[in-house]
Amino acid sequence: MISVLLVDDQTIVRQGLRSLLSLESDVVVVGEAADGRQAVELVQRLSPDIVLLDVRMPHMDGLQALRRIKAIAPQVSVIMVTLYDDPNYLLEAVSAGAAGYILKDATRQELIRAVRLIAEGGAIIAPTMMPDLLRQMERLMATQGSPLLTDALQDTLTEREIEVLRLIAEGCTNQQIAEMLIISPTTVKTHVQNILQKLNVSDRTQAAVYAVRSGLI
Repeated sequence: MISVLLVDDQTIVRQGLRSLLSLESDVVVVGEAADGRQAVELVQRLSPDIVLLDVRMPHMDGLQALRRIKAIAPQVSVIMVTLYDDPNYLLEAVSAGAAGYILKDATRQELIRAVRLIAEGGAIIAPTMMPDLLRQMERLMATQGSPLLTDALQDTLTEREIEVLRLIAEGCTNQQIAEMLIISPTTVKTHVQNILQKLNVSDRTQAAVYAVRSGLI
């Protein structure tokens, strides 16, 4: 069962999301919050698998709440819910720990697919967008002089897991990774889950961010 926390300052939006998600037998809404501060409190109390987090809210906006949530519960995946498809915002949100974002005009099928993908450690950012997004992040880090963690990464992951992580960061799907490494998709999925656990990250997107921060790509 995938547990979801809904965060939006508009009651009608939360009710709509709850109605859509309640139709699925493998998804349960465990709570709702009307602002960022409530969201942080509920994450601590409920430990949901996924948070659907609005961007603009009173008291604490979505990005502030995102940073707080990832600081106290790095294993929780956060999907930003926004009206605008803004690449700069996506970069900022992913840098802060988001798994990605979905638009408020997404269909029910798109919403459910996003929730299930993230729950399985997948990514809802289009693979074609990932390399460019990470290159932007790499340039940003270079200007900030962020430290590299390559040695720590090599101590944490096996050689094969590092290979898989590098390909994830290049935007490859599990099927593509399987074909390139001549292993089965099931084996790739196992490697991905091991990578997420060892790096203490919640999803594929944040694993790719870790690869950039470590200097792997």
